[in-house]
Amino acid sequence: MARIVQKFGGTSVADPERIKAVAQRVKAELDAGNQVAVVLSAMSGTTNQLVSYVDEISPDYDPREYDAIVATGEQVTIGLLAIALQGLGIKARSWMGWQVPIHTDAVHGKARIERIETDELDARMNNGEVPVVAGFQGIGPDNRITTLGRGGSDTSAVALAAALNADRCDIYTDVDGVYTTDPRIVAKAQKLDKITYEEMLEMASLGAKVLQTRSVQLAMKEGVRLQVLSSYTDEPGTLVVDEDEIVEQAVVSGIAYSRDEAKISLMGVSDKPGVAARIFGPLTNANVNVDMIVQNVSEDGSTTDLTFTVAQADLRKAVDTLEKDQDGIEYRQLISDADVVKVSVIGVGMRSHAGVAQTMFSALAERGINIQVISTSEIKVSVLIAEEYTELALRALHTAYDLDAE
Repeated sequence: MARIVQKFGGTSVADPERIKAVAQRVKAELDAGNQVAVVLSAMSGTTNQLVSYVDEISPDYDPREYDAIVATGEQVTIGLLAIALQGLGIKARSWMGWQVPIHTDAVHGKARIERIETDELDARMNNGEVPVVAGFQGIGPDNRITTLGRGGSDTSAVALAAALNADRCDIYTDVDGVYTTDPRIVAKAQKLDKITYEEMLEMASLGAKVLQTRSVQLAMKEGVRLQVLSSYTDEPGTLVVDEDEIVEQAVVSGIAYSRDEAKISLMGVSDKPGVAARIFGPLTNANVNVDMIVQNVSEDGSTTDLTFTVAQADLRKAVDTLEKDQDGIEYRQLISDADVVKVSVIGVGMRSHAGVAQTMFSALAERGINIQVISTSEIKVSVLIAEEYTELALRALHTAYDLDAE
């Protein structure tokens, strides 16, 4: 007998028929002799609708009341699923975050889970009952409802799985697993049977929308085995596990890309101590996150050109900040470009294999794709290229690393 936490997202509970289908999936796990707890999101589109109501009333809202409103979406789905399970002869009841209780900090709108009291859930699961828990929410030290922000339901599910000492946390989505790259672009992309936490974390942070980074970080910290699978098929999904569980490491497991990039180049910057602090200090104060950075020094060493990337949404703010402080930074010209994309190859096998970056550079060179910026980490090599070459680059790299399906 295993103990499993099942999490279903908004598209999986979008209407009563889909909720009935979710009930059948829960029943299948129970019939297999397992204990099950379920975590649900609100119906697809519901949370956005609730947020828009708040914004219409007042853009300068009380975040505590905001949480009280947007947390109601999950209350509907957990009640409906509990009724559906009861209709199948299964003991079940719904649990709001505050009823469990799931204790969080006091940061309304993006709270973090601090601890979960599981004694009551534990006893009921041992007695054959299925707790249906609202994701995305908890209760703060002020005794008010809190919400966890983006990806909060995945985080709720992983945290609950850790607290209940579950054997696995199954995340049901509208895709059937984690692929070597975006299958909408590369037809030969393959679904991975297993991927490490670190690889999944890199892929999630680089734009792969299968899992949110917060939930993967928590799973890695707590040692929770994750499985990503589809709520529309019975195919096995992708397991996200510790590196030790994967016997034969692929050098490269996947190729990710992010269109949410913009490039800024400062030309003719006076090259003297403290120049980086003068550039990036004001950007930090303006809450602009900087990603890739490359610096070139002139022949005589008197000036430098500095290029870096920011999120597209931050481009205007970053340019305005730097232009206001041109005299203080001492640069000749600022050039910005939003038509760029970051492409990354990811794999824990890079730690023990040389030549991964060279394969990437050669594959792009053969297709006439110019690399603008390069950054590396222990298990990742990223390059910035012109956006128009995104699909060509992904296909070329997928083939170069022998990831194409037969």
